[in-house]
Amino acid sequence: MMKMMLLAGVGGFVGTCLRYLTGRLCHLWTLGGFPLGTFVVNVVGCFVIGALLGLAERENILSPTMNVMLVTGFCGGFTTFSSFADDIFLLMQHRNWMLLTLYAGLSLVLGVAMVWLGRAVVK
Repeated sequence: MMKMMLLAGVGGFVGTCLRYLTGRLCHLWTLGGFPLGTFVVNVVGCFVIGALLGLAERENILSPTMNVMLVTGFCGGFTTFSSFADDIFLLMQHRNWMLLTLYAGLSLVLGVAMVWLGRAVVK
């Protein structure tokens, strides 16, 4: 169990570092208050988890150890649902209904689409 926790932690560390860097990079391009960094990591993270799980289903090459490190750790550290929820809350607080609807709608639709695409790419 300790080995699996450490592997999840290593994956989470890498995912969190990439999340931070992605957020900083996206901050340079954000216009009009749209939370681009959170949006990008959630959409990309959905693709990555779809691709990893699709590979696991197709090739059975994702061992339980790699699953813990990549899916639980990396994807868990990289994606940001709690940040997404806070972004929605802040957009509600500022009564920015158009951006809230755009952000929530695109995140949900593209997130599910990217999970499907990730699985489809590896099949």
